[in-house]
Amino acid sequence: MKVLITAKNYKPSERLQENIEKKFVKLGKYFPDDATANVLVSKFKDKTKIEATINGKQTIFRAEESSDNVYEALDLIIDRLSHQMSKYKGKLEARYKENKALKFEFIPDFPEEEEDDGEIKIARTKKFELQPMTAEEAVLQMEMLGHNFFVYLDMDTDSANIVYKRKHGDYGLIETDR
Repeated sequence: MKVLITAKNYKPSERLQENIEKKFVKLGKYFPDDATANVLVSKFKDKTKIEATINGKQTIFRAEESSDNVYEALDLIIDRLSHQMSKYKGKLEARYKENKALKFEFIPDFPEEEEDDGEIKIARTKKFELQPMTAEEAVLQMEMLGHNFFVYLDMDTDSANIVYKRKHGDYGLIETDR
């Protein structure tokens, strides 16, 4: 696994960089060699924040933690990612027992673009290719990313749909007509 470490308002020591690489390389045994782990270490006020995203061929795992101690935050990140991988593996096993195909693809993040055109300001733009999947697979991908909603291409209707997390913990589905 390739580990890319970046820093914002923080200068990570060589020891910290080595620890990050060592811990993520251990997680790398679950991914193909071309998988990439992006780790961002940033400092704000008295806390250090670590954000990690692992881009595999089939899905994305993401976690972020902040702590007074950067090594504690790193351990928490590794625990969260391991938990996500375990949960994902269990869901995959359950789906394959029912002979349902999973079709997750890599969803790239594009750099932020700022526009200043009056009152409405779009702070960030993301583009990604819609991949065909079921609503259940979209919910799983949304949970893996830690987002509140997820846009996907419905396998059956070939239309763009949105799944979202509701206040009481259940999920909603917005279907579109063409």
